[in-house]
Amino acid sequence: MANKKTVLIVDDHPLFREGLKSLISRNPRFEVVGEAGNGREGLRMSKRLKPDLVVMDLSLPDKSGIDVTRNIRGLLPETRVMIVSMHSKIDYITEAFQAGATGYVVKESATDRLVQGLEAVSKGEYFLDTSLSHKVVNKLMEFPEKEAKITDARYETLTSREQQVMRLLAEGFSSKKIAEKLFISRKTVENHRANIMNKLDLHSTMELVRYAVRLGLIDVDLWKG
Repeated sequence: MANKKTVLIVDDHPLFREGLKSLISRNPRFEVVGEAGNGREGLRMSKRLKPDLVVMDLSLPDKSGIDVTRNIRGLLPETRVMIVSMHSKIDYITEAFQAGATGYVVKESATDRLVQGLEAVSKGEYFLDTSLSHKVVNKLMEFPEKEAKITDARYETLTSREQQVMRLLAEGFSSKKIAEKLFISRKTVENHRANIMNKLDLHSTMELVRYAVRLGLIDVDLWKG
């Protein structure tokens, strides 16, 4: 019992939670010590139980699983987070790993790959559902070494989140779309936009686009046609 890895499940669907619990409990190396149906409860239980592993859904009724993951990892750096989500888009996967998750499995693959993933992340390894791997590799290859080209001092004053929002604004995404992509509110996007424009001393979206193109953050062809 002492060698078992403790697991907390955070998902708003009781039946799916029960299925995950049954699946995990079949493996003698893991013990499910708690369940939560929303983000706040998941964070509260994480603080109390200090589990070795958290199985986290992204779409929670009160908070984004991304934010909860970030909070858990900030408070409990030794706790590993495995995302189990219906979303398979690269944006969700990238954001999850940036928030501190160390594993990602789509729900339709959970029966076959969840325990394998938990075993990997419990050893300190990263785990990505094999059905997603090629998407991630292809996406990464689309943007070779762009970060190395960024040398403007004003850009460095932006937080990592502001840099994300800036790129999406420059690519033409609306505040609503950016909020959906980054799992934040539209109001938060607007606040980030105001901070970005102030820090960069820009006064219009077109100025923002020109600035982003000059730094090589976006392809000017995105705005043609």
